[in-house]
Amino acid sequence: MKKKIVRYLAIVCAGLAFALFSYNIIIQSQNDPPVYDDEQEGLKEQIKIYFSHVVAEDTPKGLAAQRFADLVDEKTKGRVKVIVFPNGSLYSDKDEIEALRKGKVQMIAPSYSNVAELVPEWEVLDLPFIFQNDDNVERVLTGKIGEELLSMLEPKGFKGLAFWGNGFKQMVNSQMFMKNPDDFKDQRFRIMPNKVIKKQFNMLGAEPIALSFDQVYESLEEEAFDGQENTISNIYSKRFYQFHPYVTISNHGYLGYVVMVNETFWNQLPKDVQKQIMEAIEETTAWNMKQSKQQNIRQLEEMRQNPNIHIHTLTEKERKKWQERFVPLYQEYEAKYGKLLKEIRNAAS
Repeated sequence: MKKKIVRYLAIVCAGLAFALFSYNIIIQSQNDPPVYDDEQEGLKEQIKIYFSHVVAEDTPKGLAAQRFADLVDEKTKGRVKVIVFPNGSLYSDKDEIEALRKGKVQMIAPSYSNVAELVPEWEVLDLPFIFQNDDNVERVLTGKIGEELLSMLEPKGFKGLAFWGNGFKQMVNSQMFMKNPDDFKDQRFRIMPNKVIKKQFNMLGAEPIALSFDQVYESLEEEAFDGQENTISNIYSKRFYQFHPYVTISNHGYLGYVVMVNETFWNQLPKDVQKQIMEAIEETTAWNMKQSKQQNIRQLEEMRQNPNIHIHTLTEKERKKWQERFVPLYQEYEAKYGKLLKEIRNAAS
């Protein structure tokens, strides 16, 4: 009997020890300053980069984050270790920028929409139909305009490394297709917290509900809204179609991300390490642009095979009605950021 009691206590203690170990990892990641100090000057010291993001590992951003981590490990021969925390396991999309500012993590990849709170000019990237296809996106964001946009982060204490993509956004709904602008009237739509996106849905007559990505699934279970906009890869990986089976292929907006680091942390890195990280970023970015396009096409086809999912693609006539509804929105942003909008159009064409 005593032996059984001792064995039981040993198992309990082992379980508690493991739980405490796991808890300490998370707490340490949330409270540590940037993982770099004078003791890391030696070539043999390992530099750790905590990379927090909010989507699933099998989405374009999730896959790119892990690919980047592997490339950094390879290029630095283990000198730099990128530790990826997906699915909002450290911070939600509403908290990750502040966590980066305070040095609690060293790298994040928020959507343009969230960064627009820091840099209002970035709101233009969320204008409906600002990009017509994936080639437009790549020409704009990997060229001179992309460099200009990234430089706007520096006065805020961040260094922008690159733009990654998730693909074009579609409209999903619990009961009907969103074919015409009037179909949105009085519909509750989840949106990312962003001024220009909110204005879009107001113009459509919908009720926009700003909600962080990590809260979407739970809110769907509670039927908190009638529809949302999202990419095929997010709809597929998170199984949002279980609640919103009516999918309208609208390609009305592009969901992209900016990979950014704490600038103080970046400036303390040795120059050769900075160079190796940038090489890894550039390779990952080129891969991500192709991967996101292919993944969205493949997963859309898989969704088409599901008899419980209903899919409609906007006709040219329907698309034109949407664009006409958004004319006042473009007029407003032409007055604010006309030069930047003109540069984006010229670069995209």
